[in-house]
Amino acid sequence: MPGDVLARLVEQGQQQGGDLVTLRAVAEEASEMGASRALERLGLADTRARADLDEMRELLSAWRDAKRTARDAVVGWATRVVLALLLLGLAARLGLVALVRG
Repeated sequence: MPGDVLARLVEQGQQQGGDLVTLRAVAEEASEMGASRALERLGLADTRARADLDEMRELLSAWRDAKRTARDAVVGWATRVVLALLLLGLAARLGLVALVRG
């Protein structure tokens, strides 16, 4: 168990005056425990966690693609509307509307 190993390493560090190798081992073991604890709290410590994260990434990628496509469609339609209004304004300015009516 990681906690037991960490306790033994700390005890060894106290007995030996805390040499560099022992302190590095303590830090490494503590980081392992912290990472394991964090993954457990996030619900990512089980065997399906990797598959779940891959699926979440796929969903996020699909969401971003959908947002980009929707934004591009809105920009495309807005551009068409503005151009159509400009053409209508130009036609009215040049008197082409009267030619069409009459």
